[in-house]
Amino acid sequence: MSRDEDFENSAYIPGAGAYPERWAEAAEEFRAIEAAVGRAMLNLPYGAHPRERMDLFHPAGKPEGLAMFVHGGLWSTFDHRFWSAFAAGLQAHGWVVAIPSYPLAPEVSLARITYAVARSLEVAAARVQGPIRLVGHSAGGHLVARLLCPDVPLEAGVRARVRKLVPISPLADLRALLETSIAADIGLGTADAAAESPVLTFPEGPGPERIHVWVGGAERPGYRAQARLLARAWRAPLTVVEGRHHFDVIDDLADAHSPLVEAVLG
Repeated sequence: MSRDEDFENSAYIPGAGAYPERWAEAAEEFRAIEAAVGRAMLNLPYGAHPRERMDLFHPAGKPEGLAMFVHGGLWSTFDHRFWSAFAAGLQAHGWVVAIPSYPLAPEVSLARITYAVARSLEVAAARVQGPIRLVGHSAGGHLVARLLCPDVPLEAGVRARVRKLVPISPLADLRALLETSIAADIGLGTADAAAESPVLTFPEGPGPERIHVWVGGAERPGYRAQARLLARAWRAPLTVVEGRHHFDVIDDLADAHSPLVEAVLG
C-alpha cells in the first residue's frame, strides 16, 4: 500500500500553492537590499553543473563564522533564489549565510546531490573563517545530516569546524519512501535508500549535544516520524513546534530572536 499521504503536504496546508511565490518575492527583495549595501555575493559557482551555484550573505560587521541553509523540495525542485530571506535571522547575529542550489533528481542520484552540497560547503568554508553551523529543511534536512555521515567525502578540516547541526523536518530513513510514488519520481532504489539514510549511521563531528532536530507539530505523520527516528538514532534533542506545518516551520529562520535561530546558534 502506498504511503504517499504520510508525506503529502499541499493537500493539507491551506493556501499551499501561494507559498513558493511568497518565498520567491521575499527572497528577491532581500537579495536586492543586500546587494545594494554590498553584503551579498550572488550566484557564486562551486562546481561545473549549471545548478552548482550559491549565494553568500555577509553581516554588517566582522563575521562570527559560516552558517549554511540547504533547501528542500524532495531533491527535485527549487533553487537557492527562493530562500534568501531566511538568511536574515542568522545574518543579524553576525554570521555569513550560504544558500546553495544543487543538481536535482532524477537527473542525478541522491549520492551526487549529497556530493554537490558537500562541495558547496567546502567552497564556502574556504571563503569564511571560523565555526560552521548547518541547517536544512526537508530534503535539505536530509542533506545537512548526510554531511556529517562518515562515508561522505567532506574535507576533514571543514567537518571539524561544524559546531551545530539543525535538520528541520528531515527525511532521515529513505527506506520509508520506497512505499511512495516519491521513490519513482526521483529514481530512488532500495540500495540507494539505505546508503543515503542518516539513521543507519552515526555522525562524525559534533556530538549529540550539538545536534538539534526540529519539526512542526502540524506536519504530516511521515515527517514527524522521520524527525523522531533521526533524533533517536543520533541521540539528539527533538523540538516539536505546535501549530507549524511543513511550509511555515522554517519561517522563524528570518527572525533573529526566534527559538529556531537560538537553536542554530546554541
